[in-house]
Amino acid sequence: MLLWVAAILLVAASFISLQLEWRTLLSAEAVRSASEFLHGFMPPDLTPALLRKIGFATLETLAMSALGTALATVFGLLLALPASGRFGPLARASTRLLLNILRAVPELVWASIMLIAAGLGPFAGTIALAAHTSGVLGRLFAETLENLPPACATSLRLNGASATQAFLYASLPQALPQMLSYTLYRWENNIRAAAILGVVGAGGLGQMLKYHLSLFQMPTAASVILAMLLLVAVVDALSFAIRKHLTQ
Repeated sequence: MLLWVAAILLVAASFISLQLEWRTLLSAEAVRSASEFLHGFMPPDLTPALLRKIGFATLETLAMSALGTALATVFGLLLALPASGRFGPLARASTRLLLNILRAVPELVWASIMLIAAGLGPFAGTIALAAHTSGVLGRLFAETLENLPPACATSLRLNGASATQAFLYASLPQALPQMLSYTLYRWENNIRAAAILGVVGAGGLGQMLKYHLSLFQMPTAASVILAMLLLVAVVDALSFAIRKHLTQ
């Protein structure tokens, strides 16, 4: 009951402190301005030359998300082993601190840092995605390993298997479906994040969107937004199908 009361008070205090202007948001002037702005996007620009550029930017965004997720999966698994307490409490505490730092810094901040070090382009965006996602997946993988039932690994150890063998033949096979599900879900998120990272110059559809919006080329920007929506929808459907297959 105390938790429920605290949650209700927190929500009420948030509404009061933010001073939300609901009347302004729902006023006729706001609706008219939003309608005029959205009307500027119609109809989308579908010229062949632009579609070729959008296709290349879409592949670049997809490659950034896939490579960033792949790197994060490797580093996340390596960090999850000490973070799950398999190398002692000191390694667990220090690794979890590192994971907290990695995932506490948003992708946009990582991209801004990498842009200074590596310059404009998809390389900075890929490293930014990998850094943030390593922190997220490392924590999720560590929780998965910690919550495994110990019976299988203990049985192997009692029959003479080493700790490495028990992990490879008991713990990892048990955790692998859940880890793959987490990885696919983070790939979905990284598709969206990769599109946003382009706004700060990290390549892909986001960089293209920022360029055309800054020039007020709304029909062209609408085509880029449609490509973003299509890419996210395709990846979501693919990831859902793979996760469903894994769970079955």
